[in-house]
Amino acid sequence: MHISIIIPVYNEAEHIAETVKHLKAAYPDAEVLVVDGGSNDGTCALAAAEGATVHVSPVKGRAGQMNHGVKHSNGDVLYFVHADTRPPRTFPKVIAEAIKADYDHGSFRTRFASGSLILKVNAWCTRFDKPFFRGGDQSIWVTRELFERCGGYKEEMLIMEEYDLLDRMREIGNFHLSSESTMISSRKYADNSWLRVQLANLKVVRMYRRGASQEAMLRTYGEMLDYRRNAF
Repeated sequence: MHISIIIPVYNEAEHIAETVKHLKAAYPDAEVLVVDGGSNDGTCALAAAEGATVHVSPVKGRAGQMNHGVKHSNGDVLYFVHADTRPPRTFPKVIAEAIKADYDHGSFRTRFASGSLILKVNAWCTRFDKPFFRGGDQSIWVTRELFERCGGYKEEMLIMEEYDLLDRMREIGNFHLSSESTMISSRKYADNSWLRVQLANLKVVRMYRRGASQEAMLRTYGEMLDYRRNAF
């Protein structure tokens, strides 16, 4: 088993070096591909300095960037990680054991980079294997074979692209939820109240389930939250 780690980025100079360093320490033989969407803050140089292979995607947006990373990867397992998250150091063992047990894709629980009690409650809820509690920031792994069968990420998607991929993989694959946790940045909550974030998430998930357009979902999310322009 060889894991290719794919990190979509856009102006992530604040986080990318430590993330690559963390991943390399946990899995020294990892192929780490940082796929850039047009950063102008030195993100690419910082990633390369830590040993990542940097690619500039012809398509800006997480979906297109992650597909571009897959095209340039060599692993039989693909692991999608956000620039501001820290997967558990045990992730290579977790993935290997899950595949041995006949799982072909999976994710982790959440822990936040914050001492907030209410965020600890959020994190506790991610032990339940329900779609609402899953997201790309927890980090998603999948065998290349299943990823290709599913058709990869839909590059026309501006939001909910990882939620969509998980939906499609669950239909034909065998999902594994680890008891280990990915540490997730709390920066979204720092700029918005906990309630605002929860209401925005609930609203957009409902819109997605009802078949709303990408533009409508993205506009709604932007109206409800003060959030980073490089989030998608």
